Amino acid sequence: MTDERSSAPQPSSGGFSLFRFLGEVKAEMKKVTWPTRRELVAYTGVVGVAVVVVCALIWICDTFFARLFQLILQ
Repeated sequence: MTDERSSAPQPSSGGFSLFRFLGEVKAEMKKVTWPTRRELVAYTGVVGVAVVVVCALIWICDTFFARLFQLILQ
């Protein structure tokens, strides 16, 4: 079993280095698995449908409670 803490980068005593930071960002971005165009379109469609469903639910609840309160206040 390996100790995960030993592989973590150790803080340097020199403080923050912008060039080191950008180099590390570039190295991490190379590890990213980017979605294909087809996956991106599918994920976007799922998010769009979810937004429409949630908006419809909020509209229905808002309409219901508005009419309920209107009946109560009459």
